[in-house]
Amino acid sequence: QGHLVESGGGLVQAGGSLRLSCAASGRNFGSYAMAWFRQAPGNQRELVATLRDGGSTNYGDSVKGRFTISKDNAKNTVYLQMSSLKPEDTADYYCAADPVFFGGSWHSDYWGQGTQVTVSS
Repeated sequence: QGHLVESGGGLVQAGGSLRLSCAASGRNFGSYAMAWFRQAPGNQRELVATLRDGGSTNYGDSVKGRFTISKDNAKNTVYLQMSSLKPEDTADYYCAADPVFFGGSWHSDYWGQGTQVTVSS
């Protein structure tokens, strides 16, 4: 069994920065693709960023140039550095391992519990 635990969320003013962490335990996620998602009230879960085993990254259009996903294998932790935050970035943020999209939604055997990010204007 593996577990993911997010932390680092909070309240920040527009234009500010936050760094989210996703600590993995219970298994080695080193070979997994890791991803960050977010979900605002009334919205579907949105893919924010992915980091593949080979190091390649992808970002959602709304966060390109502002967010950076990275991983520290020694700490078994994935990070999401968020800069130039906007009120529309307000959401619950989740990390997941090896997510797949089918049936109109994202699925993973490993989801964290989420961390809330609120950006005030």
